[in-house]
Amino acid sequence: MTNTRGKRRGTRYMFARPFRKHGPVPLSTYMRIYKKGDIVDIKGTGTVQKGMPHKCYHGKTGRVYNVTQHAVGIIVNKQVKGKILAKRINVRIEHIKHSKSRDSFLQRVKENEKRKIEAKQNGTWIELKRQVCSDRVATSEEVLIKNLSISWGLVRMCTICNWNY
Repeated sequence: MTNTRGKRRGTRYMFARPFRKHGPVPLSTYMRIYKKGDIVDIKGTGTVQKGMPHKCYHGKTGRVYNVTQHAVGIIVNKQVKGKILAKRINVRIEHIKHSKSRDSFLQRVKENEKRKIEAKQNGTWIELKRQVCSDRVATSEEVLIKNLSISWGLVRMCTICNWNY
């Protein structure tokens, strides 16, 4: 057989529903509120064929620029040969969800606000930027290392980023 060039070519597993998740889409999907500027993840849902994004946008993250009754307009970066283009696509809300990529940033902002207030009360200066955690302990004095002895060996743990090595 020849190699067909259909829109859904090669999406057998990409748009397949997970185990025991077949059937109609949960109503909570339709209750989510999307606003302009929201960051969303695109993931095609095979249950709903209408408003499904092309397979090249599956797994991409974009920003909402337009909201309608059943769909949203999203700006997504797409690489075409050597260029990265900002593409505008319209996708129904069954195929998107709010991205968690911004949660860590917002959490860090809240923590920094608390640390600023504490430092102001104590009258001290505090570093708010994220610190690079070095994997070479012998060369850096700033990184505090706890040596935890565990029955199967010695594990080192960085107190800044909780990274075991």
